[in-house]
This record gives sequence, structure tokens and C-alpha cells, in this order.
Amino acid sequence: MNGRTKVLLLLAIVALLLAVTGCVGRRIRVGKLRTESESVALGDAEAVRVEINMGAGELDVAGGADGLLEADFTYNVAELKPEVKHSGGTLTVQTPDLEGRASLWDIDDYRYEWDLRLNDDVPMEMSVEVGAGNMDLELGSLALTRLDVDTGAGNVTVDLSGASFLTRLNIDIGAGSVTVDLTGNWRHDLDADIRGGVGELTLRLPRDVGVRVEVEGGLGKVNASGLKKDGDDYVNDAYGESEVTLRFDIQGGVGNVNLKLE
Repeated sequence: MNGRTKVLLLLAIVALLLAVTGCVGRRIRVGKLRTESESVALGDAEAVRVEINMGAGELDVAGGADGLLEADFTYNVAELKPEVKHSGGTLTVQTPDLEGRASLWDIDDYRYEWDLRLNDDVPMEMSVEVGAGNMDLELGSLALTRLDVDTGAGNVTVDLSGASFLTRLNIDIGAGSVTVDLTGNWRHDLDADIRGGVGELTLRLPRDVGVRVEVEGGLGKVNASGLKKDGDDYVNDAYGESEVTLRFDIQGGVGNVNLKLE
């Protein structure tokens, strides 16, 4: 992470923590570090929508859960104990809303880390929103059909290699770097919209599946390793030949776009 990104990340964390905890009310402090586990049974769920909303911190999401969710939370602000809800086919994991009830006193040694594991077999749509911090989303094993990611500031890695059921991907980038791994086999066409901010975007793309990338706007450079220009777009040799096509619409911001064919 370069110096500019570090400054942006720190400023975003401060701003988001102030937004989460409010600017009035009783003061809260960083306290004892605690780690707590929580799980949600699979039950008879045939499909689920997963909504993850974190104010500022470190987020890891992967598959491998026996139930619907297995989670470990590490944090040292008691008032920010994560909330887990499962109702009506929607699983929600979120930072509590304390606006107007408390104010941030001291963010020294602030810790807020979520390690979430989800069931691989249940079809799911997922939305992930993190205001500031780092995300590591290892989602290739999930039966994921749609993914929406919204990041304010930080470094994000999204591994979708093997996510053969995915048909829709939306990513909004604030400040930082985002790497998305889309290699592997695909059973269905994918439509992806990516909105860039201040930072760098890297897409790892499959060689044997058709790929078409449209990049508009932005002040950075497009590095397209292994792809060729087709009008204003970038395509690979498999485009128009394979049964499956991955289509990307990238609205650039301030930063580079790296397209890597693997």
C-alpha cells in the first residue's frame, strides 16, 4: 500500500467510525480485545441472500461451513459487537448503528476483524459493503449467482475462480487497490459492471473463455496483457469462439486498469 492510499484509508476509517458512532452522546473507548464465535444452522434453506455491511475493519469471507454460517469476530469496542440476523431467506451480518447514542473517544489500537465462512452448496446472492479496511473474499467454492461489492478505502481481493454459477457482478471502488480473479471454467455468461475510484484495478481473466472488456473514462493507463483491441474494447482469442462469454463494463477513475490473461 503506497503512502497516499494509507492516508486515504486512515482518513476514511476515522470518518466512518465517527459516522458509525455518532458525534454526540456518551463517549466510547477502545477496550479489551475479545474473540467471539457465532453460527447459523443450515435448516431447510434452498437459497439465501447474504448481506455483509462493515463500517471499518478487516473482512475475510470464504466457503467451507457445515451450516449456513460459521463466524469469528475479533473486536475491542464493545458497542460495535457485530449483529447476525437470519430471517425470510436473508442472512445479514452488520456493524450496529450507534448514531446519536455514542461518540468516538479514541481509536488508538482499534481492532475490528470478521472471519466469515459460508455453506458451499446453497445457491446465494451476496452483497458486501465495507467503508474502510481490507477485504479478502475467497468465493470460488460458493454456489454464488450474483455478487455486489462496495468498498470505500482499502485493499480488496476477490477470488471468483471456479464460481461457475455467477452471472452478475457489480463492484464500486473507492480508494485503494482491487484484484479480482476470474480464471477457471465458466458454465454461464457473466455480465460485470465495475466503477473505479482512486486506486488500481486488476482483473485476472481466463484464456479459454471468451472475454470482452469495455473501459471508459479514467485518468490512468490500461494494461492489457494477452488481449487485443477490437474497436474501443479489449478481447481475447476465445471471444466469439467459446460458448460462454464474460463481459465487463469498466468506468475508470484515477488509477490504472490491469487486464491479465492467464
